[in-house]
Amino acid sequence: MCVENTPPPSGRLTRRGVFAGAAALAGTSAVLARAAPSASAAPGGPSARGGDLVVEGGRLLDPLTGEVTEDAVVVISGGVVRAAGPRSRVGKTAPSGVPVLRAHGKWVLPGLVDAHIHLNTAAEARDAVLKGATSARSGSTNFYQDVAVRELARQAPERAPRLRAAGIFVTPDLGDTILADPDLAPLARLRNGVRSPEALRRVVEINLARGADTVKTRVNERAGLPEQDPLVQVYDHEQLSTIVAAARRGGKGVLCHSYSEKGCHDAVTAGIRSLEHGAFVGERTLREMRRRGTYFTPTLTAIAGLAESSDPVLAERGRTYLPVLKRAVLAAHELGVPLAAGTDSSGGAVDPIGREVELMHAAGLSALDAIRTATTGAARLLGFTGTAGRLTRGHAGDVLVVDGDPLADLGVLSRPAHVVRAGFPVPAA
Repeated sequence: MCVENTPPPSGRLTRRGVFAGAAALAGTSAVLARAAPSASAAPGGPSARGGDLVVEGGRLLDPLTGEVTEDAVVVISGGVVRAAGPRSRVGKTAPSGVPVLRAHGKWVLPGLVDAHIHLNTAAEARDAVLKGATSARSGSTNFYQDVAVRELARQAPERAPRLRAAGIFVTPDLGDTILADPDLAPLARLRNGVRSPEALRRVVEINLARGADTVKTRVNERAGLPEQDPLVQVYDHEQLSTIVAAARRGGKGVLCHSYSEKGCHDAVTAGIRSLEHGAFVGERTLREMRRRGTYFTPTLTAIAGLAESSDPVLAERGRTYLPVLKRAVLAAHELGVPLAAGTDSSGGAVDPIGREVELMHAAGLSALDAIRTATTGAARLLGFTGTAGRLTRGHAGDVLVVDGDPLADLGVLSRPAHVVRAGFPVPAA
């Protein structure tokens, strides 16, 4: 049985309905109504203006160059950096009458980027910002809640990270996700799940029709479920190529959940944009990734979390996988494969993206290179170059203020003293 003759995904009415349902599930409906009562609820509607703020007195780190500016001033107007540099040059351009965040004795960095996170609710989105992630990429949700969170970020930026939404997971067994969209209903009759070229294309097309910015799929089973074997392959090279081709027709890239070396190689050669987890990725695949510019998002935080599980299967899996993954990260870095930091936070608990930076450093990266995986590197992967990852003129006014030198102690990134999102200081409570 196939879905070859199913008509294209229905248009704006269903898109609005799906978005409204996703917003209700994510708990963003009331917030959006208060934040922008006259704005369209449709994805891509107008964004709220950012805040005006001057951050002054701290040591400013530029992750791109590694340059540290003493007694720096960052001027943010309308949520955008208008000037940044030493007080002697920038201080005289700071406008009067705007709020000032004093950062004397502290370090100032751009807000961090979490390139793999599952945000299902407004509360999770706000928690991610409070923990330093001012930009992010979704690793998929069950009912398009990430699309709603993305719109929340546009209308009330202090409540959510700037987000690339992935919509629903392209996976053989959709489970209850079949209820996420009326156009998915015909797939419930497929005996073998979402495996045929027609079914794979269908899920991608529905995702894109509902406003997804990227497509998430898998090549292996999950590591976080004790009954599954993460080295078992669920899609082959041809199936992955079908998913990639369908995404590319919509102008989108694909991130792929992976573990085994063969699965990683199949995914990379099929043309994915980024390899997620990838514990057993081998040198031949890493070289292919460097050649193609494929990113590696290892989610070390998630694998380290398995090692702390109360389930003995998961704990053993985490203890086994983590050192292997760390070696893969260092090998990738030494070969020139671009790395992006991602926590794979899910299930209501948000891990600080700073922890992933620490684990990148523990894998063998220098402190500055580890910071780059959550700033300039991740921003490039998400298409946020020029917006996120630096605090220079024209970049977003997303700021992290920390109590110590992150180049000496990366642990300070997990304990921000202040977070600013689009020029708005984010209150802790």
